[in-house]
Amino acid sequence: MTANQPVNQPYSEDDLRMMRLQEGDAAVFQQIVETWQQPLFRFFLRNTRDYSLSEDLVQETLLRLFRNSWDYLPRGLFRGFLFRIATNLLIDHCRRRTHDVLLHALRSSQLHTDLDTPDLIEQLPAAERSACTTASDRETESLVLELLQELPEEQRVTFLLQHYDALSLEEIADATATSVPTAKGRLRLAREKLRNLLACRGVNFESSG
Repeated sequence: MTANQPVNQPYSEDDLRMMRLQEGDAAVFQQIVETWQQPLFRFFLRNTRDYSLSEDLVQETLLRLFRNSWDYLPRGLFRGFLFRIATNLLIDHCRRRTHDVLLHALRSSQLHTDLDTPDLIEQLPAAERSACTTASDRETESLVLELLQELPEEQRVTFLLQHYDALSLEEIADATATSVPTAKGRLRLAREKLRNLLACRGVNFESSG
């Protein structure tokens, strides 16, 4: 038991693995890799649409996780810690390129059919999802992906982390190195802007508040 964890608060499985890694159990790192390499790969692939690049970014993320394992505090926020590394790598990569890879990815009107993740439309709030049924699923999905590129980077990433990767607001705040209120505000703004952009394209619906 460490001073950072209340006595009666159980550790998550990820916490326990990281604690073992901090204690020098290098073998447990393979368990971390097996658990998280696919979620990380899907995260990068959705943003870059490049299989080879996504594989490289996954490897770099996990390598940085290993190198920075001592920075982790066992408080049940492993996903936020991991995706902070991944998000920073993605942003760094985009800034090194002559074009914005994230924007380029979101312009695509097609999603690879072998991605084992829910469609973005299925992850939208009920009001948005109800409105989107006024057009074909594919057309609406393409429209949402097209319009997402018009959002500021921090709002777009926040939206994707919640609606695709199912991170909580606390985890998103950890992943994007900001506060929970700021993450909540970014998500609200992203939804409002996306709602307005859809309305301008003739997709109207009642606000979910």
